[in-house]
Amino acid sequence: MLSVNGISSAYGESIILRDVHLEVGNGQVVALMGRNGVGKTTLLKTIMGLIRPVQGNILYDSKDITGLSPEMRAINGIGYVPQGRDIFPHLTVQENLLLGLEARGKKADIPEGIFELFPALKNLLARKGGDLSGGQQQQLAIARALITEPKLLIMDEPTEGIQPSIVYEIENAIRFIKEQGNVSILLVEQFMEFALRLSDYCYIMEKGSIVFNGAVGDLSREEIRNHLTI
Repeated sequence: MLSVNGISSAYGESIILRDVHLEVGNGQVVALMGRNGVGKTTLLKTIMGLIRPVQGNILYDSKDITGLSPEMRAINGIGYVPQGRDIFPHLTVQENLLLGLEARGKKADIPEGIFELFPALKNLLARKGGDLSGGQQQQLAIARALITEPKLLIMDEPTEGIQPSIVYEIENAIRFIKEQGNVSILLVEQFMEFALRLSDYCYIMEKGSIVFNGAVGDLSREEIRNHLTI
């Protein structure tokens, strides 16, 4: 589904990513973990086309997308839930969701399945995005990405700053998506247990490079924790 091959990326003269290799298979949930500032968000932005790599390539659905614009990546089925959510605060919940449909070139009604995953949003359709709680905004951001019917969903810190009850709902939503088997997920997450409960495979990044990876069932929690706390 997704192959990141030898990617290096930079901000100006500062190299942030160094020869990164990462794979996400069909229907897999893959966790990318690491301490703050090691390059995880830079990698996601590179996969989305928001940052152009200085080296390497990205294959999606067996096609080289390294040179594609972010808009074309979205049209081709990559959904993105960025850190900080990036909802439109002055638009209503309904308008935010409809913009998600337009981003994929769709003219349709909001599918009822979105409200089955996030029931609270149905009662908030007329409310401005900026008036929602942090947890509600995160649910809206995920729903807006899912409404495009992505084949690959990229999520950056979906539990950051979220109250426990909403974290539980987000975990259940990701688990439900995984069980359907139609969407692959690349999940950046600081909360180790949350990530490992959901993931099939994990990568750990330090100083812009992948330093540890493996199938979740084969990895020691202690070894993972050591990489995250050093």
